[in-house]
Amino acid sequence: MIRSMTGFGRSKIEIEGKEYNVEIRSVNHKYTDISVKLPRQISYLEDKIRKTIADKISRGKIDIFVGLQDYSENGKDIKINREIAKAYINEFKALAEETGISQDINIIDIAKLPEVLNIKNEENEDEIWNEVSTALNLAIDNFIEMREIEGKKIKEDLKNRIKYVSDKVEEIKKYSSGLIEEYIVKLENRIKELLKTDVVDKDRLAQEIVIFSDKSSIEEELTRLDSHINQFVNLLEKDSPVGKKFDFIIQEMNREVNTIGSKANCLEITNRVIELKTEIENIREQIQNIE
Repeated sequence: MIRSMTGFGRSKIEIEGKEYNVEIRSVNHKYTDISVKLPRQISYLEDKIRKTIADKISRGKIDIFVGLQDYSENGKDIKINREIAKAYINEFKALAEETGISQDINIIDIAKLPEVLNIKNEENEDEIWNEVSTALNLAIDNFIEMREIEGKKIKEDLKNRIKYVSDKVEEIKKYSSGLIEEYIVKLENRIKELLKTDVVDKDRLAQEIVIFSDKSSIEEELTRLDSHINQFVNLLEKDSPVGKKFDFIIQEMNREVNTIGSKANCLEITNRVIELKTEIENIREQIQNIE
């Protein structure tokens, strides 16, 4: 299924006193660019999060935000550095005596001072990863679902556009099929007009026709265009990421149309080449949104 590169996914779960919030955002990008923002206490999980994202999302500029509120007591070891606390208190008392100010000392205020209160988190890293990955995968599922919804809209738009391209190619075929015959009649009449005679050198005329046919034939280009259109339509039904393949096919289609335009010796074909180039450019812009 075609996916858009633009998407958003969010999850929020609570497990044993811990609340995890995960947000994933993405915009268009030629390659995969993953940015992860984590709380300091679980920063060691960044590589695992990157790998999880890379396994499920192939292209786009992707930003992942993970939030953690830990209200649990599991794995926490709270220690008061009594020696430092006493040193603070003694200094405050000495300062109070020197200045004559009140000696009221609040234990809560002491606990807020640097290095007095130490909280060590000794929770199991595997357990934390299991909890984070649960929230992460839920956010990824929501994220991919949004990408697929946008992808369906893009798919329908591309179907209509490639149908338009195919119709214009068929019109060009009709006009190109009679170009040689038309050229023969015009050339023969022109020769008769210039030479003022009804006698025309058939060998010379045949030679000119061969030269014109070689220069103006667009059969090969039309055949390749048909092939590219079929490839494009088939890719619309693929389940794997196809954005880069679409980009290559559109480049090839544009090349064939340019060649047809340079060879065309017919105003009707030239007009349709202009229409084709405009629509192919519209398709090129649209496929920049595809993963």
